Amino acid sequence: METEPLLLSTSDGVATVVINRPARKNAVTQAMWVDLAARANILSADPDVRVIVLRGMGDDFSAGADIGEFDTLRGDATSARAYEATNSAAFAALRNCTVPVIAAIRGICFGGGFGLAAACDLRIATADAQFAVPAARLGLAYPQDAMGDIVWAAGPQMARYLTYTAGRIDARAALSAGFLLEIVEAERFDARIDEIARTIAENAPLSVRASRAAIRAALSHDAEEAALAQAAGDATFLSDDYAEGRAAFAARRTPMFKGR
Repeated sequence: METEPLLLSTSDGVATVVINRPARKNAVTQAMWVDLAARANILSADPDVRVIVLRGMGDDFSAGADIGEFDTLRGDATSARAYEATNSAAFAALRNCTVPVIAAIRGICFGGGFGLAAACDLRIATADAQFAVPAARLGLAYPQDAMGDIVWAAGPQMARYLTYTAGRIDARAALSAGFLLEIVEAERFDARIDEIARTIAENAPLSVRASRAAIRAALSHDAEEAALAQAAGDATFLSDDYAEGRAAFAARRTPMFKGR
């Protein structure tokens, strides 16, 4: 039963957010866009969270925005702009997280679901995954800021194909475009997601955050983001974790990083 449309659990630094509307292929309502943004922002600020996994309940990642709401909540230009602001805020919350976000993708990953995945750092899928951005079939434009995520994640050529044609691609095409990191067999999928998430969570959080900031700055070519990335990198040099990493290496033991 779909009791809560978004589920959250945490374990050993790994926070898992589950879109929980399997009967609707995990379509996202306006209230869920707002809630997803809020949860991502809270998790990003939590010092105990080192990585976030975003996934859908059941056989699908997400069919995107719930079109059943469009007549009432997106029926004219004013309401459409307001609605777009809510899903853009969810994309931005994932994009701007201080910790890495992994999209664990099964089945359908369409529209706003594709946008959520594109805003994540890493995307891993099963072989049956299908991807599409069907805004052109609805007479809508995709949010400009979220389009940047798609271009970064899938490349400009694939972004053009997906948005111009509204066509579907399979997991192999998404992997070839660079949108996916890996395609994993269904029976190994959950274990692989857990493996990657826990590996990240066990590494030095300040180092991971600094790398994330530096990659973002390299992609954006923004001077302010470059300065923030430099400061994040410099902070690692004085951290307790840097001392712990050196001591653990010398003692040939596993380091225990605290994120400070």
